[in-house]
Amino acid sequence: MKPSELIEPDSLLLGFDPTDKWSCIQDLVQHLCDIGRLDAGLVDSVREAVLSRERSMSTGMEEGVAIPHAALDDVSEVIACLGVVNREEGLEFESIDGRPTRLVVLLVIPKSQKLLHIRTLADIARVLSKDLVRQELLNATDPDRAHAVLVAGEA
Repeated sequence: MKPSELIEPDSLLLGFDPTDKWSCIQDLVQHLCDIGRLDAGLVDSVREAVLSRERSMSTGMEEGVAIPHAALDDVSEVIACLGVVNREEGLEFESIDGRPTRLVVLLVIPKSQKLLHIRTLADIARVLSKDLVRQELLNATDPDRAHAVLVAGEA
């Protein structure tokens, strides 16, 4: 599944301003609930699964990208959202390259679909590894424009 199919305009948070990576994850999980992508009854279990995964090993990648994620039995389809942190100092995410994170993709995948989990992570990382895509996402002023950047980045 392409990142632009997972991350639609309503699941893009521009001007996202969490205080740290832990509140970032909590806010993204809540956003998925608020837009109807995540059942309210699953918010606590999804939040705890993603936080637990993050405590075991940071999902901070390189070039200002983090992909906190978890696989759960209670989820029947892949759900995702993207938070764009506009402040220059970004978030401390214990990234591989030690740099702050500015683009955070929350990814929740059905536990039974291990291959899809790996493929989806790889597809998101591939699109966000492009300098132009990252810069245009940081500069986007509305969700439709940010979504168009994701679509173009898949080409």
